[in-house]
Amino acid sequence: MHAMQYEITLPADYDMTTIRHRVATRGALLDDFPGLGLKAYGIRERGVDGSPVNQYTPFYLWAAPDAMNRFLWGPGFRGIRDDFGRPAVQHWTGLGFARGPASASAPRAAVRRTWRLPADADPAEAVDGALGELTRLGGTAGVHCTALAVDPRHWELVSFTVWEHAGPDTPERPGVAEARYEVLHLCRPELDALPEGRQW
Repeated sequence: MHAMQYEITLPADYDMTTIRHRVATRGALLDDFPGLGLKAYGIRERGVDGSPVNQYTPFYLWAAPDAMNRFLWGPGFRGIRDDFGRPAVQHWTGLGFARGPASASAPRAAVRRTWRLPADADPAEAVDGALGELTRLGGTAGVHCTALAVDPRHWELVSFTVWEHAGPDTPERPGVAEARYEVLHLCRPELDALPEGRQW
């Protein structure tokens, strides 16, 4: 499994109905994309759920790395580039995945948390602790699915949880950045192919 996201920050006065229309008319194009586990079409609106910005922020879980390459070098990403310019693409190696009690639902929200491991931290211990949290979260009512991944270049962990409705408020944690998204559409062509539990 591979996780991927790009963030397209839009002007403060941008009419987000434009993005809503884009997703409503184009979102289903990846509903049968081979090798794609899921794509959550996420947005953040300035002043909603604490967001300081307007953003279009799709998040992907890939069942196969070659599928990610086919998307990035094919017409799908070309459309993003043509309409918004070429965004930086963040990507992480998958560590764990869990389906939640609401996995059959059409989700409406997602939460992403990112944090860096301290320089003196044992990565294996930190990952084990984060995987324990993943297992606990995966059993929470309202969770559609949740994933954990890592960027070993920067030793950054990311957890991405898709919710049937808005996720619960969580206490702030030092060093953990949280972003909340409205999910406009979820493509899930090979979600069932993503193995649950740790990815090694």
